[in-house]
Amino acid sequence: MVRIPASVRSSPSFLQSPVPHLSNRPIRIRPRRPTLSGDIPAARPTTLRPPQPPRRGISSRGGGAALPHPRTEGIGLLRFNTLPREDALATLLSCCGSRRWAERVAAHRPYPDPESLLAAADEACYDLTAAELDEALAEESLSPQPLVGARGPGTLAAHTALRAAHAEYERRFRHVFVICLDGYRDEELLDQVLSGIRTRLGNEPDEERAVAADELRRLTRGRLARLTASGP
Repeated sequence: MVRIPASVRSSPSFLQSPVPHLSNRPIRIRPRRPTLSGDIPAARPTTLRPPQPPRRGISSRGGGAALPHPRTEGIGLLRFNTLPREDALATLLSCCGSRRWAERVAAHRPYPDPESLLAAADEACYDLTAAELDEALAEESLSPQPLVGARGPGTLAAHTALRAAHAEYERRFRHVFVICLDGYRDEELLDQVLSGIRTRLGNEPDEERAVAADELRRLTRGRLARLTASGP
């Protein structure tokens, strides 16, 4: 410890001098340097996922129904033909949720034209077993957005009716309601869904299962067609 003589401490010059440890200068804080122990984690590499086709149809889960929205544009047949196997399977599974269906369609690549791809997809859909159809129907998920074109004062009441109808449909048939809406205008979609679900509630279970399987095939075909519509 440094002792300051009393004669110095009492001098006017000492009393008026600034105290070193109470300096007004800002304190500089040096940034912490990363160490080899991994204090600052490295950035994870970006995972590239294969593009998925837009969906235009209705699939419902949890007592509601909505229109799946387009997520990306088509990739073209040439690119689809040359995708790595796992990427091709992921792309196909976005069109139809049956693993065996996707494997069959992927195994026959390359396709010379879109028509050949669609024909192979149809054939694989027709050959789905009961368990594979259940798998595909279970993968049809509810989109978070409302039906396109469903606006106006009666929209809320229509969606309430749709949820009630779908809940009744699931109780009766034990699977989600699917319907292909290709060819309809946006303002017609909600009416078509309500009409379709109410009409099909009158089917016998075996009859409705066949109808749902064909609607799923049409949905799958439309998704594949949009998938290959762009590009070479």
